[in-house]
Amino acid sequence: MRHIKTGSKRALFSVLHATHNAQAAMMTLRPGQSTSDQPENEHPRCEQWLFVLCGAGRATVGKRRVAMKPNSLLLIEKGEPHQITNTGRTPLVTLNFYAPPAYTKAGALTLLARVPTVKSLVNMK
Repeated sequence: MRHIKTGSKRALFSVLHATHNAQAAMMTLRPGQSTSDQPENEHPRCEQWLFVLCGAGRATVGKRRVAMKPNSLLLIEKGEPHQITNTGRTPLVTLNFYAPPAYTKAGALTLLARVPTVKSLVNMK
């Protein structure tokens, strides 16, 4: 068992902990800030589960958009291009889970996470 304190984790992106099969991280976006300029498939081999702790935002996944608010849970499946944007006036803070792990402890993408899947290559066309 591990008990992980998250109160001081308010950087843009902080990896909290990882096992061989999954990973937890926190993301904080300032008002108007987005994860990228356009939806992209940063980790095509990893699912991302994103839970909104506070703030308001918009998720663009593929060609679909959905509003997010506290207690929203979003599943971004493997191979789906996505972008998260803070649409509110306060920070958008999310707790994210990746399966398998997508990032190193320092927050860089793992090599495996970057390798495109057949599905992500088809979606790019």
